[in-house]
Amino acid sequence: MANIGLVETSLRDGNQSLWGATGMNTAMMLSAAPIMERVGFKAIDFTTSTHMAVAARFTKEDPWQRIRAMAALTPNTPLQFLTTGFRFISWETASPEFMDLVYATLIKNGIRRFAVADPMNDMAAQLAGARMIKAHGGEHVICALTYSISPVHDDAHYIERARGLAASRDVDALYIKDPGGLLTPIRAQTLIPAIKQAMGPKPLELHAHCTIGLADLVYMDAPNYGVTTLQCATGAAADGTSNPPVERTVSNLRALGHTVEIDDKALGELSRYMNALAEAEGLPAGKPQGFNAAYLRHQLPGGVVGTMRRHLAEARLADKEQAVIEELARVREELGWPIVMTPFAQMVVTQATMNVMSPERYAVIPDEVIRYAIGRFGRPNVPLDPDVMDRIDSLPRTKELRAEAEMAPLSDLRRRIGPNLSDEEFLLRATMPGGQIDAMMANGPAAQVYDPSMAAVLNAVREAVGRTDISELVLEKPGFKLQLNGRPRSNLAMA
Repeated sequence: MANIGLVETSLRDGNQSLWGATGMNTAMMLSAAPIMERVGFKAIDFTTSTHMAVAARFTKEDPWQRIRAMAALTPNTPLQFLTTGFRFISWETASPEFMDLVYATLIKNGIRRFAVADPMNDMAAQLAGARMIKAHGGEHVICALTYSISPVHDDAHYIERARGLAASRDVDALYIKDPGGLLTPIRAQTLIPAIKQAMGPKPLELHAHCTIGLADLVYMDAPNYGVTTLQCATGAAADGTSNPPVERTVSNLRALGHTVEIDDKALGELSRYMNALAEAEGLPAGKPQGFNAAYLRHQLPGGVVGTMRRHLAEARLADKEQAVIEELARVREELGWPIVMTPFAQMVVTQATMNVMSPERYAVIPDEVIRYAIGRFGRPNVPLDPDVMDRIDSLPRTKELRAEAEMAPLSDLRRRIGPNLSDEEFLLRATMPGGQIDAMMANGPAAQVYDPSMAAVLNAVREAVGRTDISELVLEKPGFKLQLNGRPRSNLAMA
């Protein structure tokens, strides 16, 4: 029987999969940190460049300050950063020197563990990232074998990459990353042992989603095949399109005779906190999912499901979700079977949405899809559908993008954006609109403490501050009373 470690994913993947990456702010994460530290997780899956952009754009919170504060509260539990290819926040493919600065700055601010994925399973790109991270003192690099189903992604595809990645001294471990929750117990029975045999003694981890009800079953079998760490979420941030819940996973593993060395009391406290947070903020709790064979074709990852639903709702197109999902499968095949993960997942979803909303398919083609087609994100796994490629080649915009210069040298970017900026501010301004960074900085330091039991009180105060017809506000709950008096708006605003 195996001793199984756990990586906690609620703050990053659970938040993204179920709550569109906007469900949790800095205070909510920091308030969970001391509990997570006591549980005994191997690591905390904490952030990505996408999450950093969401922090700056939506909550106007400094993502670098968030990392530093979280790292200070979890000295014994490394924070993990997921990097997907040579990009940081922007869709633009970043230069090696730019990514080198990204990794150095992340490490300086407290990231100790890096999950290095690539949307093409491009081994050379992953190894280049691993070398940069290790050169700057990154403690742990875990390279992804991103699982997908297509004529391209057979066992030989994964065995070749597992052998090459594991041979590098810059790679500490590998993990099977199953963003769509597509790995079946039958496929796992042959694929995981083959990967483990090819990679030798280095550790193997597994990260899967519950999207179609398969992840729990695969997680129970995985230790028998050599997997030593499973990545899970907690409480309301688990299940649904998120990862298997820690509580159920631990219980099942122990029932099967495996050992999981964690503090059960602290885990219960964390589960209660996540449940209370979701209830207080009106966030949907993940629920166990039934099998849905359609996912085996369109393969939409859990994290992208949440983001897609948010975007469709914001555009008042929620009723088009099923049509977009059906179109997704066609688009993916026509684009040469890209793995449906960031950034390709967003490209495929966007193109599918435009195809559904337009009178003719591919009437509108986003720049990112054109860049993909002409090789700016690496060579597609197989050539694109000839008719689609002909449509792309015929566009005047394609000619412009073929002539587009690559990212400017770092020295030129610094000179243009601000030579005296800190590395942290420079990286944000180089990849986001300046106005968003100005607003973030004007907002000041993020709150550090969150209490779910006080959420209703705080929301009421925020609503009152925005009104001019209230001269007195009284809020009461057991053990608490708040009374504000004075002229409309002015005194309430100060309070």
